[in-house]
Amino acid sequence: MEHLYHIYITTNPAKSVLYIGRTNNLIQRLTKHWINKGNPTTFGGKYYCYNLIYYEETTYVLDAIAREKQLKGWRRSKKEALINQMNPDWDFLNSEIMEWPPSDPFHRKDFK
Repeated sequence: MEHLYHIYITTNPAKSVLYIGRTNNLIQRLTKHWINKGNPTTFGGKYYCYNLIYYEETTYVLDAIAREKQLKGWRRSKKEALINQMNPDWDFLNSEIMEWPPSDPFHRKDFK
């Protein structure tokens, strides 16, 4: 069985904050970011980082972990250049990969 992992970047509505993460379920993770918006106990929640602007895929978890660490170590200008290669207008990509906003974000008990 082949696994798929995503390294992703989200931003807030003003596009002033970047959040980098990794997951094996991008739709579930974006839903979690949406649910956490405004939650001061998480970075993404505190800064409303639920808009997907960049993602890449890999089949190996160790590669995903390494890539996430690499991107987090970059200066903002280098992160912006990476985003611009895939998404030069910084369009929010959420609706391209899932129903957005999620109509039933609490369909799983672990989201409560």
